Amino acid sequence: MNFNDKTVLVTGGGAGIGRDVAERFAKAGARVIVLEIDPVRADQVRQSLGDGGHLVLEADVTSQAALDSAFAMVAERYPALDVLVNNVGDALQVFKPLEQYSDEDFERLYAVNLRQVFQVTRAAIPLLRRRTGAQASIVNVASIEGYRGIPFLSVYAAFKSALGGFTRSLALELAGDRIRVNQIAPETTETPQMPVSAVIKPEYRERVSDWIPLGRFGEPEDMSNAVLFLASDLAGWITGTTLHVDGGALAAAGWYRTPQGGWTNTPVVESGGFIY
Repeated sequence: MNFNDKTVLVTGGGAGIGRDVAERFAKAGARVIVLEIDPVRADQVRQSLGDGGHLVLEADVTSQAALDSAFAMVAERYPALDVLVNNVGDALQVFKPLEQYSDEDFERLYAVNLRQVFQVTRAAIPLLRRRTGAQASIVNVASIEGYRGIPFLSVYAAFKSALGGFTRSLALELAGDRIRVNQIAPETTETPQMPVSAVIKPEYRERVSDWIPLGRFGEPEDMSNAVLFLASDLAGWITGTTLHVDGGALAAAGWYRTPQGGWTNTPVVESGGFIY
């Protein structure tokens, strides 16, 4: 996957999946633009990327004014974009029954998980039309929670589900411009935003290999592998689709291995459920 002479923009590229994506594109030869809200993380990824025509901007992608300023700087420095990665998204620790959500909760979750994707993509499309290669690519980062039920995160899940509809429809809209639009839907991934190893109770940690069919939670490189593939010429005839990067979790649909080698839908209960 060679991205020499390509220009790639990654939102939220200062940590976790976004940073790994940015660094991987840079290693593959791309000029990388990162939009990152946190100044410390922005500086860290700036140092990590080093020289090579890269640009790291401190920008809040949920602010239209900040996006206008950032894209003005991008357009001044780069004639075109080849790849856009909409990585920003967060449940914002809003984990509670729906009747306890405030209107502010709704607005914050919408702004971070869906509205900014619309706004960033709208700003990027004119630059993607000017790309240097035969095709351009947009890759959105959704979530497995857009494809399965999850209690107490219903609003977050709804926005992640909506992102799939946006991806499919925009893929058709931009197909004539040879701009492909796809997304990945990760299972829980070990990042500073979601330190899985710290939130699983110690007595259950040895069971992780039973809960995920491929035996572990995700790592940032699992997601960046998928993003680079979808953005590359190897995926040149793929658009409007979702790549589920989840270790088989969605396919398992709530069934887990037992230490005895069977399967159960009640993984932390000593007895009960269906065990095969």
